[in-house]
Amino acid sequence: MTLYTPNGTLVVKRVIAAPAEIIFDAWTDADSFATWMTAGPVTHAEATTDPRVGGEFSVMVHTPSQTLPHRGTYLVVDRPRQLSFTWQSPNTDDKETVVTVDFTEVDAGTEVAVTHEGLPGRRAWDAHSGGWIACLEALDRLAVARSVSPRA
Repeated sequence: MTLYTPNGTLVVKRVIAAPAEIIFDAWTDADSFATWMTAGPVTHAEATTDPRVGGEFSVMVHTPSQTLPHRGTYLVVDRPRQLSFTWQSPNTDDKETVVTVDFTEVDAGTEVAVTHEGLPGRRAWDAHSGGWIACLEALDRLAVARSVSPRA
């Protein structure tokens, strides 16, 4: 589910058939983050993470034509329930926005709800909507594989 609000808030939800701990860890482990943070025509990504309140992360997303830097600071790290961080990227016009990810146990696994606040206009909303949907699809594949085989 994706929801547009005129105040620059985007909400994307997906149920993933894996435990919350595996999904949460895929957000905070740099190698895992780089594996699934690949929306669009991405050739590869590189990530660093310091998952503690005040710690920083960065993701360099490489496409055939450009490198897109993404960075932020962790605001909430509550494993495996919630992760919140600032988010700056070319698609936010390098403006600081806030992403909150809630992990809720449901019968089919874990509902992952990404709330992205402060997006500067419809263009940024559209770019991030498609991006978060594609990233959660990739996260789903990674988390399900890891819940079956922890070394995946």
